[in-house]
Amino acid sequence: MADMVEAELVSAIVAGAAPESPPRQAGPARPPDPKDPAEPIFPLLHNNAGAGPDSLAPRAGSTVTSRAGPGATSDDNDEDEPAVARPFHRTSSPDSAARLVQDEDEAHIAGAPGVGPRSRLIHKMHKFSLYETASRFYMVGSDMTEKRYRILKIDRTVDDTSELTITDDPTVYTQKDMSALLDTIDDGNKGTGGLKLRCTTWGLLGFIKFTGPWYMLLITKKSTVAMIGGHYVYQIDGTDLIPLTSPGFKTDQRNTEESRFLTILNNLDLTRSFYYSYSYDITRTLQYNITRERNALINGHPCNVDNDFNSMFVWNHHLLGPAAKALNAPYDWCRPIIHGYIDQAAVSIYGRTAHITVIARRSRFFAGARFLKRGANDLGYVANDVETEQIVSEALTTSFHAPGPKFFASPAYTSYVQHRGSIPLHWTQDNTGVTPKPPIDLNLVDPFYTAAALHFDNLFERYGGPIYALNLVKARERTPRESKLLQEYTRAIEYLNQFLPAKHKIIHRAWDMSRAAKSRDGDVISTLESIAEDVVTTTGFFQNGDGHTTPIRLQNGVARTNCIDCLDRTNAAQFVIGKRALGHQLHALGILEDTVVHYDTDAVNLFTHMYHDHGDTIAVQYGGSQLVNTMETYRKINQWTSHSRDMIESFKRYYNNSFLDGQRQEAYNLFLGNYIWAQGQPMLWDLATDYYLHHEDPRTWIEKRKRDYIHWFTPEFLEERVLPPYPPVPYDPKRKSTSAYDDYWLEYYRPSTLSSFLKMFPYKMNSTIKYIPFKSTQDGRYDLSPFRVRGDPDADANDKKKAKKEVTILAPQDLTRLSDDAADNSSVNSDKNGTSNPARGISLQRWLQPGLHDKSQAANGVQGIMKDTNHNTDGDGFTNDLNGETKAKPSALEKSRAAQWTFTKVVHESLNPTVSSTETEDYARYISHPHNLPLVVSAETPAAGEIEPEYQEYVSGTWQSEGLASLDGVMKPGHEDDMALYVEMLQVGDNPLTVTEEDAQKKRYKAYRKWLRGKSLFKQQPVD
Repeated sequence: MADMVEAELVSAIVAGAAPESPPRQAGPARPPDPKDPAEPIFPLLHNNAGAGPDSLAPRAGSTVTSRAGPGATSDDNDEDEPAVARPFHRTSSPDSAARLVQDEDEAHIAGAPGVGPRSRLIHKMHKFSLYETASRFYMVGSDMTEKRYRILKIDRTVDDTSELTITDDPTVYTQKDMSALLDTIDDGNKGTGGLKLRCTTWGLLGFIKFTGPWYMLLITKKSTVAMIGGHYVYQIDGTDLIPLTSPGFKTDQRNTEESRFLTILNNLDLTRSFYYSYSYDITRTLQYNITRERNALINGHPCNVDNDFNSMFVWNHHLLGPAAKALNAPYDWCRPIIHGYIDQAAVSIYGRTAHITVIARRSRFFAGARFLKRGANDLGYVANDVETEQIVSEALTTSFHAPGPKFFASPAYTSYVQHRGSIPLHWTQDNTGVTPKPPIDLNLVDPFYTAAALHFDNLFERYGGPIYALNLVKARERTPRESKLLQEYTRAIEYLNQFLPAKHKIIHRAWDMSRAAKSRDGDVISTLESIAEDVVTTTGFFQNGDGHTTPIRLQNGVARTNCIDCLDRTNAAQFVIGKRALGHQLHALGILEDTVVHYDTDAVNLFTHMYHDHGDTIAVQYGGSQLVNTMETYRKINQWTSHSRDMIESFKRYYNNSFLDGQRQEAYNLFLGNYIWAQGQPMLWDLATDYYLHHEDPRTWIEKRKRDYIHWFTPEFLEERVLPPYPPVPYDPKRKSTSAYDDYWLEYYRPSTLSSFLKMFPYKMNSTIKYIPFKSTQDGRYDLSPFRVRGDPDADANDKKKAKKEVTILAPQDLTRLSDDAADNSSVNSDKNGTSNPARGISLQRWLQPGLHDKSQAANGVQGIMKDTNHNTDGDGFTNDLNGETKAKPSALEKSRAAQWTFTKVVHESLNPTVSSTETEDYARYISHPHNLPLVVSAETPAAGEIEPEYQEYVSGTWQSEGLASLDGVMKPGHEDDMALYVEMLQVGDNPLTVTEEDAQKKRYKAYRKWLRGKSLFKQQPVD
């Protein structure tokens, strides 16, 4: 029953539907008018808070009132859960109702007979208040319901050599007991200032120490970015670094190293793309989390997620070390964070809603800036290692559970995982110079490819087999750069594959994407689409289920995509693979009949924006700038706009790589614990290289057992991933409740808290319905489907394209024909049905375009300098020629190709001029034109009425009386430069075809200077 109620609640939320009511009677009924519009074809879009700005506009005659009253403003505190935590309310006299609830909680805490099991989140703190005395810090934490409280004691350090002392009180307090405890602490410290509130926080990130005292890093501000199975995911928006020193502690001014370490740490902005969750393990994939929970259910006990975080993606792992040593349950107070990108959006399909969640996890191993971290280290970890997961779920119910209840068996959740990472070889690029693309050096050629073997074995451990390696580096270059890595990487995969089983061999697909993008006839998207389909069918995707009534699908293997930087080309390829996987996921959920989603639909446009933001974020973290080449670049749309943006981002990337990457790398090394200060060791800024911070100590190689060169892989990792079916357990009235396995209800619905649908995150989530023009849907002629291809997203589907006002050039015989047509009362340009007349001219813009006037005009007899366009365009975007054949309207790609002139073509046409028969006839008609002028003009000034208006100013000019120069031969003021330039032009040098350095500054060489700098019209910018 609870699941049915929940389904109805969430369906009402996501659909924004209101209770049906009988229609109002606006007046007496009238007979139907034949001119009235037909019945609506598509459903009308009702006004709701989930629509866009157009939909929020009130209808005519309606008024909008605010429940907040006049003068109310909206801020962070107006939300259910503010960005900044509220402090603990100290009170010693709770009311009777609260006392009753607290008694029930105490029974749960104590495990009294007849009471259900203790909640899964009973020890996990959600909000914190930090108090301080002269000798200690006291952190008071409350759970999600703010009914259970715990306290953590942190001693202040007396000097720099003091050890960190943390005490976790295992007692769970009620609000009254916690208030009494704080009052007691306050009374005991009256002599030294008492107990004071320092700040409020959302969690503890850990502890760190440099050369001086210990520091505590806290989360002070957060925002919600996603909701997965009823579990919220937050982004860090504010942090605070608090020194654990006594109030009278004075910093040693001579210790400049401490302040410099703090400056380096502050270079890492933790408010950019760092995420955490209280109840969902975002360091693992959805498939791993569900499988772990299912195995725990079969074993008969709830799963403890706090002991199974993937340390590869826990970026504060170094800071959590001191807390893990001092506390029995460090994750009750501390939150592991990931670095990458998280976004979530909704796709509305006629009342059904699907949530698309994109999660990118960046590895903390071998992490760093672009040119400073390339290839792989000797442990097999690669640079720019990012795991991207897209979760597509239907929002019919919130949790991971199916009715029954069947825990973690809902078939409404699917996921697909991809991987990107640098080429797993030992190679570097030296960026000490000013070259935007430094040469690539293969530092170590390992005949056994140990680093690649370790890397692929790690991929087998994380994702299983097979591994689909999509390699997008350049294959042919004038100066070998990327092609050197292609050859070595190919040899490495060939060597590793000879020892793998047949069905688990690494699939290597090498394709020069950059060359295809530069080619005029290269279709990058079509090739990527075919590769993507092969990838998705090879690896599969994950869909949850119980294994009995709903099937279970698992992803075995992963697509590993790389180029040189793993940024621009890689992101475009991952988007196409993700788009193809999105179609399969929607088909598995029963939303799509086919497995293909088309471009220029609302769903794909929303998905494109998500992946663009995903690529920009990853590019900023690794390369220092956003994507240089986006999907618009590879689809060849909006080329002028995208080219200007690409140039700006290229300059940003070059500037960051040259001047700021060193500071960023030092911040990474310090925060991740790659560098730990020790007495007698060099300082971080004194190191000539950080090579030994990211590689294994060579002194340990003798003690370490060498890896097998033939059996380089672990056979257990190649086993197929299996999700056991849900165990058919008979109903037991004494079995554990849902809260013992998954306490999503407390976090998502927040019982006993005043809330509203408008403030819930799924209701405010970005959605395809926000981009639908609300006014266009009121006549029922607008298809609300997010899978309908929109030809022009800014125009309504039912409106015809308005004709542009263009200049038309007509030949003389066309003018005669037009006059004859006017005498016959016939339309010149079109008839009533909008059909184009063959006699009309075409626009100057179309006449100037090359290749459009090559066809003969014998069908209509028009012969002139203007080539006629004999075609009709109907409302559906198709072109009809004179023969009645229907031709498809050219796409944006075809238009751009037709308009492109290459430098070779221009030179060829200039050196090989041709005159067609039509142009010969045009010239003959021109010289025999009746309006020919005499070659000798009389010196007499014609009468005023005989002068054409455009020549009147010239005839009446002052040159007749004053002349072109004064009588004494001196030029008029302001004409000296023109005369000097004219005289210089008349002087011919000894070698007129040779351009010297002095000539470079002359005006007539302006175009030549632009050509040398690569700014000529015919020098196209390369697409990387």
